[in-house]
Amino acid sequence: MFDGDEIVLGPLPKGIVRAGEGQHRRVWNVLGHTYWAKAISESSFAFETLDPPGTGVPPHVHPTQDEHIHVLGGVFTLYLDGQWEEAGPGDTVLMPRGLPHAYYNRTEADTRALFWVSPTGNLAHLFDQLHDLRDPDEVVRQSALHDVEFLPPGSVPGA
Repeated sequence: MFDGDEIVLGPLPKGIVRAGEGQHRRVWNVLGHTYWAKAISESSFAFETLDPPGTGVPPHVHPTQDEHIHVLGGVFTLYLDGQWEEAGPGDTVLMPRGLPHAYYNRTEADTRALFWVSPTGNLAHLFDQLHDLRDPDEVVRQSALHDVEFLPPGSVPGA
């Protein structure tokens, strides 16, 4: 886990972030998901995820960031602007800013992926706020303060 130091965004530093580790010691637990920070700079933010069966992120929008997912293992069920689709190992999901989207692991096995957003915006700071938080309502509130807008519950059939 991280030691509480604030993330200061700047140019991408050189170096290697080892497997099982996070840049700046950032490893977050967010409602059952594990996120490892892999690259944090002012221009982009990448994080690896482990998503156990039954976890997911409900429909939401990043109004100022493009988001991408490269699936490393397992299968995600994705909501992409009105359509449900699946993505598996080797697939890359493209979600332009402003596109309503969600992802779920609805299988019996873990799913692993590399996510990245550009520009970084407030997402890494949001994960610091969400780390070990257990109240979904507080997750939604904190997200709204960090430029992630969740759609109202029930607004997306199947979510």
